[in-house]
Amino acid sequence: MSGGRDLARAVDALKRGWPVAIDGTNYLAIETADDGTLAAFDGQARADILISGSRAATLKLTNQRDATSTGPVRVVRATWIDLAGATALADPALDLRTPLKGPFQTVPVGSPDGAEAALRLARLCGLLPALFIDGAAEEPAVVAARDIMASAEAAGLRIASRAKLPTRHAEQAEVVAFRSEDDAAEHVALLIGGPNGHPPLVRLHSECLTGDVLGSLKCDCGPQLDDALRVIAASGWGILLYLRQEGRAIGLVNKLRAYALQDQGFDTVDANLRLGFGDDERHFGVAARMLRLLAQDDVRLLTNNPRKVAGLESEGVRVTERVPLRAGHNPHNAGYLDAKRLRSGHQL
Repeated sequence: MSGGRDLARAVDALKRGWPVAIDGTNYLAIETADDGTLAAFDGQARADILISGSRAATLKLTNQRDATSTGPVRVVRATWIDLAGATALADPALDLRTPLKGPFQTVPVGSPDGAEAALRLARLCGLLPALFIDGAAEEPAVVAARDIMASAEAAGLRIASRAKLPTRHAEQAEVVAFRSEDDAAEHVALLIGGPNGHPPLVRLHSECLTGDVLGSLKCDCGPQLDDALRVIAASGWGILLYLRQEGRAIGLVNKLRAYALQDQGFDTVDANLRLGFGDDERHFGVAARMLRLLAQDDVRLLTNNPRKVAGLESEGVRVTERVPLRAGHNPHNAGYLDAKRLRSGHQL
């Protein structure tokens, strides 16, 4: 079985609450476990808990020996940590409602590469990066750490279908769908106009259900999407890549958890970090691969985010010009936009 199919099987298993084995160590996601699956995995309540370094920092565990603020942290499974206790340990959105007991003890993770891969696998599933580790498992989904850590390379991405799609911004448009065996997400490109001898004006837009569909005022995504389509149409030739990377690639459920943390006073960066994610989990290798499949190696990029420029260029797509996009400012997202500018380097 190929590495891509092994990874897809492991993602499916973890989402279903089934154990997975990574380089010989068994893991069970806390978020999708229930009393039955946990009992089967860890009948003696001896399986420890693996959390991210940023979550450990929130819990004041990173000053203990063998724990770090950047790598995975293994917390000893005390007898009083049942599934509810493990869930409270994993989810910072519950901190105000569920005061943690403690004290907690950390021990070496054993295999740092495997532990990091396990946390990344949880993130790929859109789950909180927190797992039971070293339990029993009968015929778990098996995946190699190297396959998990290489999953952002997008080498297996291909064009799956394409069709004409007249839109309210441009009647001459074509939609192209992309699929990969490594990832269930189906990314889309909208080609507006046609080649005119100049690099196309390109927008990388990450999926945002709350902003694009529900009209959320907490972000600027919906107005940016609309304005990008208008600007691309006015340019005569361009491409919008709609990337299935909800919530900066932490997933819809975790994005809503981040919203709850923002309501408690944390900005968008700190909310993601407290959840155990990076401030931005997106990888733009997928976007670069999509552009190459569309035979576009040089682009004008419509963005305020220097990371997108660097991400494309590191994958071999040359950005001939960065074109700023300003849209969607309102009183509800002022703090969000400030955080993007001051902490994430956006040039608004």
